Amino acid sequence: MYTRISESGGRRYLQLVEGHRDETAKVRIKVVANLGRLDRLSPAKLDPLINGLNRAVGRLENTADDISYESSVGYGDVFALHELWKDLGFDRALKQALRSGQREIDAEALIRVMVFNRLCAPDSKLGCLRWLETVAMPAMPETVTHQHLLRAMDALMDHAEVVEIELARQIRPLVDRELTVVFYDLTTVRIHGDGEVDDDLRAFGMNKETGGIARQFVLGVVQTAEGLPLLHTVHPGNVAETKTLQAMLQTVLQRFPVQRVVLVADRGLLSLENIGELTTLADQGERKLEFILAVPARRYSELVETFQGLAFSDDGLAEATFAGHRLIVAHDPERAALQSARRRERIAELEAMAEKMVGRLDGQDEGMTTRGRRASDRGAYSRFSRAVAEAELTRFLKADFTADRFSWSFEEAALAEAELFDGKLALLTNVPDLAPAEAIRRYRALADIERGFRVLKSDIEIAPVHHRLPDRIRAHALICFLALVLYRVMRMRLKAKGHSASPRTALDLLARIQKHTAHAGTRTLQGISRTTPEQLELFDALSLPKPA
Repeated sequence: MYTRISESGGRRYLQLVEGHRDETAKVRIKVVANLGRLDRLSPAKLDPLINGLNRAVGRLENTADDISYESSVGYGDVFALHELWKDLGFDRALKQALRSGQREIDAEALIRVMVFNRLCAPDSKLGCLRWLETVAMPAMPETVTHQHLLRAMDALMDHAEVVEIELARQIRPLVDRELTVVFYDLTTVRIHGDGEVDDDLRAFGMNKETGGIARQFVLGVVQTAEGLPLLHTVHPGNVAETKTLQAMLQTVLQRFPVQRVVLVADRGLLSLENIGELTTLADQGERKLEFILAVPARRYSELVETFQGLAFSDDGLAEATFAGHRLIVAHDPERAALQSARRRERIAELEAMAEKMVGRLDGQDEGMTTRGRRASDRGAYSRFSRAVAEAELTRFLKADFTADRFSWSFEEAALAEAELFDGKLALLTNVPDLAPAEAIRRYRALADIERGFRVLKSDIEIAPVHHRLPDRIRAHALICFLALVLYRVMRMRLKAKGHSASPRTALDLLARIQKHTAHAGTRTLQGISRTTPEQLELFDALSLPKPA
């Protein structure tokens, strides 16, 4: 039995009809009741009929007063991240690593919510709870408290090695087992808090973000040439970069059974000790370990004679030998000319300043009146030396402190030596079959890991950190690393499908898909907002199912 609208004489009528089949199996329609002309039927006339039918079947009356609505909550972004989380196998990995019959919390779900929070609306752990109230997070416990989140972080660190091994197992199928080029770099992460604790990771060091001394820890990230993060390392804030390399490589070789690994790293990681350790590590076992390391500027003084004898090809490349390995040098004449001109311009400005100070000192000696405080040779020495130091030109301009009167000297030989290295990039490698141009290309791809650090510090907001306990700091770093993995996988999938959206743009667009809940009497109705073609296209580009 159902209602239908019929037309007669140009008017429309509402009827209650019943369908049945006759003896020939044809569908016949029987009019049970004519309810009247449609234009004369108001809600006031229909509501009693609807309520009577509800009472007849044991339901409450369904009027506008019985319907209530809950606040809508975000759904599309967390749904997409949850499907990606499952697709990568991170749910299985964490449940496998964190399973415990004694634990009363769902650690995997709590870690997942903290990871998603870094990508959707990064905040403190208390802020994460406030955000959780505004989204429909799939597969979550009914109650989540601040203590639950902290206990989940502690559980993560109690089984840190097992967790990282399980996560590496899920990433492993995405890595080429024949040859992997891995990029390694470190950054500093600012951290708040006073006092000290045992095995404190918080130490004062030169912060790459602020350019000054700050309390921090050091984060290292290893990623593939395709931009997929493989693992991360956490070190005290005052660690020497060269001391982190060997342990990182041993972990890579242990967790990822790749036959040939080519390590690409920046200047701060090259030392003769590291080269020896890498060579020793490469000679162990059947797998091959090779490297492409940039020569730091502080080592360029050892390369003066080598650089003087280089013959560059038309594409600006040359090759020699240094420390028993291949030395590949790339030269950019335009960049070299620009660097040299800027340096000479700054030197000329400082010499003009010095000449002006000499003129003022000579004028005082000859009895000429001058405005302001009386100048002195000692003051001239101090001002000139400070200006030269701030310009980082102490190699070329030197004040003569032994002279009775203010004077300085210009080191032309030092300037010529510096200009010898302008516009040049020097790489050290033990890869025998790598063309110089390919070595330069792979090293310049290292800039991609810098973009990953920018994502960590901007979109994911890894800093500043407010934890003080070492394990909580490590847990925070691991949570942010997992968020970076999801971000990079999203970027790889969008790029592979030719989609122009960034992961940040994609999540913002998907966040507009909301879940709605309405209550009509004893019934609860749920649904999601209508998805747009642009949102559906994003799910296709990310190779994820669409929300039902």
